[in-house]
Amino acid sequence: MPARIRLQRHGKKNQPFYHIVVADGRAPRDGRFIEKLGTYNPMTNPATIELNFDSAVNWVKNGAQPTDTVRRILSYKGVLLRRHLQIGVEKGAISQETADVRFNEWLQAKEAKIANVKSEAENEARNTRKARLDAEKKANEAKQTAIAAKRQAALEAEAAAKAEAAAAEAGEGEAPAAEETEAPAEA
Repeated sequence: MPARIRLQRHGKKNQPFYHIVVADGRAPRDGRFIEKLGTYNPMTNPATIELNFDSAVNWVKNGAQPTDTVRRILSYKGVLLRRHLQIGVEKGAISQETADVRFNEWLQAKEAKIANVKSEAENEARNTRKARLDAEKKANEAKQTAIAAKRQAALEAEAAAKAEAAAAEAGEGEAPAAEETEAPAEA
């Protein structure tokens, strides 16, 4: 079996973290490997990929078969483009300087794209936090107005109760007579 470039899972449950390794095709997923090429953390935005670029190019050039996911990772990092350009240099289709210029242009464009994605993610996170804060402020203001309305209603009810008590004290002479006439009727 040829050598395979594959992911070796590490990390906790629901928090994957992978090592990018070169292993024999018959070896188990998390088993013995020949060489560790780097790491891949899909939990960050954008995903964090650290790769020994020269070693990866050498393994791909010598025939190691990457899995589908690793192929995408290698393409994302430019390993497959570098291999493609090196094949062109070996066949004499382009010079080494031209290959280096093309690769560096692609690399700069890719880094600019990644920086743009990171800045957009940061802006989105900032806007989300701001929207949440605004919503929380509105909710707090609504709660404060509701509490103020309840307090006002309680103060008005207390003032009305005091006014009734004052009116009852002012008319104290008439009120007990009415109570006395009602009391025998109830008994």
